[in-house]
Amino acid sequence: MDGALSRRDFLGRTAAGLGALAIGPVRAQPSVVSRADGCLFLHLVGGPPHLDTFDPKPAAPSDYRGPFGTIRTRVPGVLLSELFPRLAERTDRVAFIRSLHHDGPPVHECGFQMLHTGRLFRDGPVWPALGAVWSYLAGQMRLGPGHAYAVLPYPEVQTGIAVEKGFGPGFLAPPLHPQTVTVGLREQKTYDPGYGPGALGQYCQQAVRWLVRRPCSFITVLDYPTVFDALSWDCHGVEGALRTNLQDIGRYVAPAFDTAFAALLDELQAHGLLERILVVATGEFGRTPRVNPHGGRDHWAGVWTALVAGAGIRGGAVIGRSDAHGIEPADRPVTPAELAATILYALGVPLTATIPGPDGQPTPVYPARPLFELWT
Repeated sequence: MDGALSRRDFLGRTAAGLGALAIGPVRAQPSVVSRADGCLFLHLVGGPPHLDTFDPKPAAPSDYRGPFGTIRTRVPGVLLSELFPRLAERTDRVAFIRSLHHDGPPVHECGFQMLHTGRLFRDGPVWPALGAVWSYLAGQMRLGPGHAYAVLPYPEVQTGIAVEKGFGPGFLAPPLHPQTVTVGLREQKTYDPGYGPGALGQYCQQAVRWLVRRPCSFITVLDYPTVFDALSWDCHGVEGALRTNLQDIGRYVAPAFDTAFAALLDELQAHGLLERILVVATGEFGRTPRVNPHGGRDHWAGVWTALVAGAGIRGGAVIGRSDAHGIEPADRPVTPAELAATILYALGVPLTATIPGPDGQPTPVYPARPLFELWT
């Protein structure tokens, strides 16, 4: 439940996860060519219920599979929730990672840190965001001023525990501050109705139009600014500040994503940018496989799904698999650190790259091995 952990509890319990992220040398796979000039990371705030969205289980008991049916997609054998008819028509452009998981506390803040930096951290050192790392390295390699990093909207989301969530430059702060953009994306005055009503469609359109002008950008879009007293993917369904339930997901939240995500894929492709821009969409965790008594689902880090498109990735690919009830990975478990490494690799960051650490000494950039199989 949101807010169930105090700041002290959060910091103490994340410490145990730090050692698990240690890895050996990351070796290249020569057949893989990274192609992205930029990245659009759409963070689905609150954590989508995986069984009701991108990993349905139509054969599971009703209290697991939830209230929604499934639909076929353009890719044979890949089913989606009936809430995503537009995505279903575009699955040949999207890869699905259906075995994301982590062993840390199932709270928003842990998931945010791991998704956006590839690591868990305490009060210090605060790890820099992937976009900040990429922007910094681009500056060091003198690749030009276009490699900017932005979070939209800015500042960040309210999730209940006042800790760093991984959006900033971390220990790359001045004088090593990467190139950042915090207000430039707010300049759009008119909006394409094809992106759907509401803030998410506007944010996605702003981000895409920015990438059309400046493809060498890393843009993180937060689709909701808070999980309290408002709609989001955080669908506990309890009375009060956490009242969003599965019916709300079906009526509002999922359709808004389906419309906006389809529109951004179409516009990037129309501008010839989908092969040059990496697109990632996921939440900070999944939701409990069993529907709770309030008609919602609670936090669950045991397994969830990420969508990845563009940058030469194999459309229609499915990496990993959850078990029959959506409880845990049944095949090819993937960690947020591996997803983070995949983003860096797609952006052309050398596998041997380092940044100045908190003590000034070279620190490896990669937190894990990239998912090379997304390209092969």
